[in-house]
Amino acid sequence: MPLPTVLMTDVIRSTRQGQSHGGAYLIDLESGAVRQVIDHATANINWEGRGMGRGLRGIAYDDNEIYIAASDELFVYDPDFNLLRSHTCPNLHHAHEICRDGRRLYVTSTTHDSVLEFDLDQRIFSAGWYIRAEQRPGPSGLPMSVSRFDPRSAKGPPGEDRFHFNSVWRHKGKTLLSGTVLPLLLAIDGSRLTPFAKLPVGTHNARPFKDGVLCNATEQDCALRADLAGRPKARFPIPTYDPDTLIASDTPGDHARQGFARGLCTTDDGLLIVGSSPGTVSVFHIESRKLIKSVNVTMDVRNAPHGLELWPY
Repeated sequence: MPLPTVLMTDVIRSTRQGQSHGGAYLIDLESGAVRQVIDHATANINWEGRGMGRGLRGIAYDDNEIYIAASDELFVYDPDFNLLRSHTCPNLHHAHEICRDGRRLYVTSTTHDSVLEFDLDQRIFSAGWYIRAEQRPGPSGLPMSVSRFDPRSAKGPPGEDRFHFNSVWRHKGKTLLSGTVLPLLLAIDGSRLTPFAKLPVGTHNARPFKDGVLCNATEQDCALRADLAGRPKARFPIPTYDPDTLIASDTPGDHARQGFARGLCTTDDGLLIVGSSPGTVSVFHIESRKLIKSVNVTMDVRNAPHGLELWPY
């Protein structure tokens, strides 16, 4: 069976004003052909820090519309990548991943320790959930709580970024949320916040898979399949390159490094597809753990893949 085509977004870390700082690519994993379809070069962003306002992030589809998150804005494109419109609200900042469930889209608002709900029919941000750190554990045993808020209100959650939530997933009516700081995949069910699974610190793209979870264990330079208790069942090492072949290899390691794993999707026939720096998409067979193929977009180590989804059109 031929390998699929994927849509990948990226963030070019440590770029400066006037330079392109991210984009989107269609990658035919069978042929290795790559086509850049968006060059995100707006200057009206926050340039401080590693990624901050740079680049494009999570991806979701709704019929013939493609939703792609930027830091503070949700862009909508047609399948030819013509920009149709964009959406924002006062409590959307430093977005990372997004996912769709029915007629709702869920967006991480990382700065505000929140996840926002976007109504696809009304085209408005319709709800938000804020995760608050508490001094004492609550009924679930977690030292944190969840509260609902109006994301269109100017009086939203504070900009703390305590947990660096970067991944959101929907599972059996619950919203699953994880980040690089917290070693847990959390479940939001109405006003209840409970642990769903244990994760390594420093993960991206955590989601349920069969009787456990899949994630990018970014600090371990691998994708990981684990049980709900966090015990590894399979590791998928991220490909790396000879340092002499990298571009911008003198960039500080805390700003950009090769092997940084982010972006993850799966196929119905048992393939795991992951993104990594510099600009690489790799395909693994989940059961055999075999690396089937890697496609490299660029050897510039600053190019960090972010969103990664199968191309449906």
